Amino acid sequence: MKKSSFVAMILGTVSGVLFSLGMCMALLPEWNSFKPGIIFGVIGLVLALITVIVWRKMENKAPVKFSGKAAGVSALAVIGSLLLGVGMCFVLVWEKLIVGITVGLIGIIALLSLIPVIKGLK
Repeated sequence: MKKSSFVAMILGTVSGVLFSLGMCMALLPEWNSFKPGIIFGVIGLVLALITVIVWRKMENKAPVKFSGKAAGVSALAVIGSLLLGVGMCFVLVWEKLIVGITVGLIGIIALLSLIPVIKGLK
């Protein structure tokens, strides 16, 4: 394993755990820790951004360039993830099976469409 991959793995894991813990703290009313949860979540997001910057620097890659395509792909990824999550909520929380499966499948299709959007079809 390359040093850059190891560093990215460790930083990515720590940032993911901090973000997840922060979201649990913020969104579970039983924990009664909304503000500290937001702080933990933001620290996790900042560490994830730092991870990308450090990894790209260690790999001698150019900084990420933002374009219309990158923004569109990011929006499609966020929308697909949200639709999948909302579909799961419909099924598991609100017990609306048909609606949940339909919304979840639309989210899965949106996420699967990322592959040809990013890589292209040959």
